Amino acid sequence: MDNEKEILDFDLNDIVQQLQQVPQEDAESTGQIPDVLEDTSQFYAQADSDALEQVDSDALEQAQLVFSEVAQEPEGSALFEDGTPEPVEAELPADAPSAEAEEATLVFDMTEEPISLSQEDADTAAPEDFSPAEETTTRVETVQPEEAADEGPKTIPLSRSAKLRELKKKLVAGPEKQYYRLSEKGVGKLQIAMILNLVILLLCGAAILLYSKDMVPASRMKLMIFSQVLALMVSGLLGCGLMLDGISDLFHLRYSLNTTLAVSFVACLVDAWFCLDEQRVPYCAAFVLEMSMAMLAGYHRRTTEMAQLDTMRKATNLVSLVKEPQFYDKRAGILRGQGDVEDFMETYSRVSGPEIVQRVYAFVALLACVGIAVLTGLLHGTSMAVKIFSTSLLVSVPAGYFVALTRPAALLERRLHMVGAVICGWQGVKKLCGKAVVPLREKDLFPRGSTKLNGIKFYSERNSTQVVSYTASLIFAAGGGLVPLFRNLLASRNGTEYNVESFRDYGRGGIGGEVNGEPVLLGSLEFLEDMGVEIPQGTMVNQAIYVSIDGQLAAVIAISYAKMRSAAAGIVSLCGCRKLKTLLLTGDFMITDSFIRNKFSIRTRRLILPPQEVRAELAQRKANPEADVLALITRDDLVSTAYAITGSMSLRTACRVGSCVGIIGGITGIVIMLALSYLGATELLTPARVILYQLVWMIPSLLATEWTRVV
Repeated sequence: MDNEKEILDFDLNDIVQQLQQVPQEDAESTGQIPDVLEDTSQFYAQADSDALEQVDSDALEQAQLVFSEVAQEPEGSALFEDGTPEPVEAELPADAPSAEAEEATLVFDMTEEPISLSQEDADTAAPEDFSPAEETTTRVETVQPEEAADEGPKTIPLSRSAKLRELKKKLVAGPEKQYYRLSEKGVGKLQIAMILNLVILLLCGAAILLYSKDMVPASRMKLMIFSQVLALMVSGLLGCGLMLDGISDLFHLRYSLNTTLAVSFVACLVDAWFCLDEQRVPYCAAFVLEMSMAMLAGYHRRTTEMAQLDTMRKATNLVSLVKEPQFYDKRAGILRGQGDVEDFMETYSRVSGPEIVQRVYAFVALLACVGIAVLTGLLHGTSMAVKIFSTSLLVSVPAGYFVALTRPAALLERRLHMVGAVICGWQGVKKLCGKAVVPLREKDLFPRGSTKLNGIKFYSERNSTQVVSYTASLIFAAGGGLVPLFRNLLASRNGTEYNVESFRDYGRGGIGGEVNGEPVLLGSLEFLEDMGVEIPQGTMVNQAIYVSIDGQLAAVIAISYAKMRSAAAGIVSLCGCRKLKTLLLTGDFMITDSFIRNKFSIRTRRLILPPQEVRAELAQRKANPEADVLALITRDDLVSTAYAITGSMSLRTACRVGSCVGIIGGITGIVIMLALSYLGATELLTPARVILYQLVWMIPSLLATEWTRVV
């Protein structure tokens, strides 16, 4: 069959047409088609006369079997990429009565192991054994109405290639479509606007510095004022999109920092009108600084979203991170399961908790500024009220507060994008935080290909094949990442696999058991010495399995565990997090606490290696498919999982600290403005002091955003 053929849905009309087109010699060879055609024509005659209550079920079943033999490969049938045919459904014409149509519905379930075939027939019909010359029989089952209503057609899970194709369809329809929509907008115009606004800020800052040093003559005051107003208007023009977004939020009954930015722009323009009469410099430089930070926040949002969508659209496999309560020692466990595209698309754009707090504070600060301006107007007049109002708006929202949430997310996303991980919105960030255990297996620390055999040295008179057989049998009983290596070694020496009795994992880097009636011990050099096995001089080998049979050293098998950079970065990140404990569920008896400490040069006080029985039980636990997906991983590397978990903790801390700094700075500014408005001491409100106040509070805000650089 051709893998590029399309899927066709056959109804009963198609079946009849296929039967009528069969060559005469095929009809003679089968000896069944004339009867079937006669019965089928009779069936349609009864349908035309509305007398379908007694359909000849034997004739219908005969038609099904003949169709399955004649139309084994109907033109236009389709296969999955691995050779598995896709399910095809055939139904009665739409004009037939519903009850009889349900009774005669045909379901062709042509999956890898059809339910109606025996295992032997299924093996012969497998895609890898298929050849054009072979004859394949497709079973056709009639679904009864009551069965269809209760259980529905039985299906078999799709193959890996089919799942991959389905995943690609979802990615193209979701993240890829959204990614290209954002790519059309791009960030070039935004970058140019940011650069121009930064130049304007530097020019305004230089002019304010000259004015504070009394280096601007009185004859140039109007030029100074006009230049500041011009800078204000140009900056507002460059950031008009942000201010329009803020105004749009009002129509949607929302309030944001962009709304405060638009109100500040109008207030500064009105204050500039009074500045021309009073010959004083307006506070345009402080507004330009806030506009620069607002543009930077918009740039962070755009790049973060594009990076997340780019990670998703390039995915070939999605692994979810979910939290399982009471997983080990009354701690929740962060497990890996099967992810889906919708888990990300439905959560990544939701408003986070810190954003809600930010909006609430901005609205409350606006009300406070209006109240201060009204009080000032009652005490000192309109001109001072406008001056106090514009200044209060600028100091109530420090410039660093605009990037307190967006910059940490942007810095973290750069690291997550490199390792192929995305966090599913603020819900994922919040739930990934807290005390938890992260279970790890051999493939996480030492992926396939990183463990190799470096050689064997035998020390006894026993047959080398027997030593290898005993060793391999005991390792097979223990399980773990060493099984494939010793299975290949056993096959290369034509050894025999024996049953192991009285198997025991000592938990100190060694295992033991009875093989073929003889006691066998495997483990490190220290383990065998502790067990009383005499070790000859000169047998010190790093990373080796020492084999003892009947109390005597039989062999030393050198093993190389390669240190992968992704695994090293992941285990270092997990062990360095105070709230996390790493749970080793490895079956490899060589991987011990001391081995991990020496191999990866880390402190293992947060590393847990439970007993073998507990490990086996925990290894069987799977992620709950109904649990909330907190993050999605597109790679199998340990660093992807580790960075998603520790990055969420860092992001939440950075957002909390940044929000606290911004709110404290804003409240301090409001209190200062209230005191100055009550006293009428507006001479202290110089443009240089206002912009200096903004810069002072921006420094701790930016430092807090750096928290996510180290995950």
